[in-house]
Amino acid sequence: MTEKPRNFSPTVRAVIEDCVPIIRRMTEGRYAISIGGSQGKGTSDDRSDIDFRLFYDQVFKAEVYKEFAEHEASWRQKGVLIDGTWVRKIADIDAALDRWLSGDLAAPDIVWTIWGYCVLPDIYHQATIEDPYDVIGGWKRRLSVYPAALKQAVLKKHLESVRYWRRDYHYRNKVTRGDVVFLAGLSARLVHDLNEILFALNETYYVGDGQNLRFVEQFRIKPEGYSAKVRAILYPGATDDALQRQYDALGALIDEVVSLAEGASTAPPGR
Repeated sequence: MTEKPRNFSPTVRAVIEDCVPIIRRMTEGRYAISIGGSQGKGTSDDRSDIDFRLFYDQVFKAEVYKEFAEHEASWRQKGVLIDGTWVRKIADIDAALDRWLSGDLAAPDIVWTIWGYCVLPDIYHQATIEDPYDVIGGWKRRLSVYPAALKQAVLKKHLESVRYWRRDYHYRNKVTRGDVVFLAGLSARLVHDLNEILFALNETYYVGDGQNLRFVEQFRIKPEGYSAKVRAILYPGATDDALQRQYDALGALIDEVVSLAEGASTAPPGR
């Protein structure tokens, strides 16, 4: 698997030149350095920060991190936000990949995530900066083929969720009662379920909380006009019938996605 080169902005390239020599000195032995987040996914804009990753074997030198923090503060004064360096042991990533690729979907609940941290997209979409020991390269080769066990686990989990809520009478009653807080939370959760299903049907690692629709719009398997439908569901307006329209539209979209999933499960090999 050959990683596509990232067209970093001149500012990001300057940050890399300044900070990577310091990050490199934080450890000894095997290591790898990358950039994750929107910069790694190729979805960054002028509001995006820079998320460094350092993967290492055994030795981490916390005193060197203090030097990095000084450079981070200097860049912040120039209006450039560096969101630290996330330091992870190589063995921990190896173990996490083993679990996820076998279909274990226990995403850790971390404060800066909405639906939990997913290691697969973080590894798959990151931009490699230095990888002299082929650490990240090895991980990306493992992820080059979307595993059947993961696909089955993702579909099972999220199809169960949307099928349950599609027929749940409590949900219908909340619409009648106008329970805005409940409906806002549930609508977001069900849209998340639908996104996860579409990522799995298209054998693409879910990208995390941000910019889902930019990826879904490129998928082969998806309902027509999916992104526009999702936006209308999540922002139904303030009319008297807004919650009922939201309920009806979300139910119809669930039916479309479930039908796609059922069709994919019965399709002949190679289709």
